[in-house]
Amino acid sequence: MKTQPLRTSVVGSYPFPAWLEASAGRMEDFGSADIGEMQDDAAAVAIGDQVRSGLDVITDGEQTRFDFNLSFYGFLSGISLEAEAPRKWGPLAHDQRGKHEVTGILDAPEGLGTVEEFQRLQRLAPDGPRLKMSVPGPFTMSGRLLPNRDYPDRYALTEALLPLIRKELEDLVAAGCEEICVDEPSMSCYGYKEDTKRFVDIFNRTVEPVVGKTRLCTHLCFGNFKGHPVGYRRYAPLFPDFLDLKVDELHLEMANREYAELEVIAEVAKRMDVAVGIIDVKSYFIETPELIAEKVKACLEHAPAERLVFAPDCGLSQTARWAAKKKLVNMVEGVRRVRKELGIS
Repeated sequence: MKTQPLRTSVVGSYPFPAWLEASAGRMEDFGSADIGEMQDDAAAVAIGDQVRSGLDVITDGEQTRFDFNLSFYGFLSGISLEAEAPRKWGPLAHDQRGKHEVTGILDAPEGLGTVEEFQRLQRLAPDGPRLKMSVPGPFTMSGRLLPNRDYPDRYALTEALLPLIRKELEDLVAAGCEEICVDEPSMSCYGYKEDTKRFVDIFNRTVEPVVGKTRLCTHLCFGNFKGHPVGYRRYAPLFPDFLDLKVDELHLEMANREYAELEVIAEVAKRMDVAVGIIDVKSYFIETPELIAEKVKACLEHAPAERLVFAPDCGLSQTARWAAKKKLVNMVEGVRRVRKELGIS
């Protein structure tokens, strides 16, 4: 699926406005109309920041989700409320999040909510940028559920979630969504010690009904909770198996890792477009347009312009909005300079 050479994109999430953060803990004070207005306003803020930066691809900033995947559990039947976190004090880390107990058959009778999000994005976005939705993959979603007798391990939970995610993808395509990112960071976090061929099989069965019907991508990173990774941060263990993922675009975190393993994009580009994470969402160093242009040129030494996409390393929800805005503006400007040098409109 051909796209604009050296296009600019985002992964999915965007910082919440301060007023939304303040309101989130007191939703009982608002009526349904108030909440609907808040959702529209927050999405409009995220869309506006992205449009003003000049991005080729935008999202709704996932403004109606608690996190890139946490809100999806609210759509599932067969689970209980989140269990108490095992650790509440000390340095911020992933183990301060509780898990959900599975109490019945896992299902999502009303879907996972992304179609409504997409329709809001369509309604609020201006003409011009492409619109993308992000959906967590089943293996990543299974990580917050506790196995039980019916679902004895994480893979059993994954298999139960797989058809629910697949149905959501089909519904998004039916709604007219032309670009979908299936986020599977857990696969990249654990690929060094798990069966990567099994991961590829899980992913490909998830997206099978929509292959060729929308632009599919997946985001592979090493975790980002309050600016902290969680996985073994090497891509080498994932390849060559991950080259068999049925996607049009593969997104790789690079900036936070000082572009280690950049050469891997050459192999990816032989099969699909490669989105390079060129903005570090875990750092408050603001990349200059000059630095971005330099890194774009480094990528061009490994992959052709028509295969390259540039984006932040991960979603921007864990980055302060003032920094996210500056980083996106500079990213787009740096890429624009290289486009101009190469005569790409």
